[in-house]
Amino acid sequence: MVTIKKFSSALLLLLVTAAFINPIDGWAQQERPDIKQLLEDRDQEIKELIGPKGTEYTTEQRNKLKDIINAIIDYRAMAQYALQETYDTLSTDQRDEFIDLFSTIVRDHSLNNLDIYRADVRYQEINRVKDTAVVKTLAQLEKVRTPVTYKMMYEQENQQWVVTDMIIDDVSTAGSYRRQFQSIIRKKGYDSLLKTLRKKVQ
Repeated sequence: MVTIKKFSSALLLLLVTAAFINPIDGWAQQERPDIKQLLEDRDQEIKELIGPKGTEYTTEQRNKLKDIINAIIDYRAMAQYALQETYDTLSTDQRDEFIDLFSTIVRDHSLNNLDIYRADVRYQEINRVKDTAVVKTLAQLEKVRTPVTYKMMYEQENQQWVVTDMIIDDVSTAGSYRRQFQSIIRKKGYDSLLKTLRKKVQ
């Protein structure tokens, strides 16, 4: 089971140094924002903020880091996938509350280990088909290498690429959350899942 801490740590790996990218795109759409540029720009923003090891941060800097890290994540898509048919039974307000709780938990854990931002990531290839993309990377933190694959989608409404899943060592993060949430829903119901998330936020 992928824990929230591991989940948020995985998100950080997306936003560090891109040493190599080999995009594979047979019908490049020039009107779409470039994925490579998106990753590089975000990496540069983070690198400028975190500075060298031992740097102390103001509340404003921490909040800005949190925003940069999480802006690329499509929490609504992840929540819908994790809740499955339960998502369709919720009202708009209920959906918004769930997504807010889910994203808040991840955001609050995203700054727990700033050294993760200093990891060296090699972007091995980007396979893009229309409005979806798969980004394959190899992240190295100290002597540990971890293959991480990102599934991305082009969001028409906001005209940007967003992450919908991370596959870490062949384990889908979104899939793990789906199994975790569905297990709670089957055994105790959706209200119990919501109560658990509320407690984590508190």
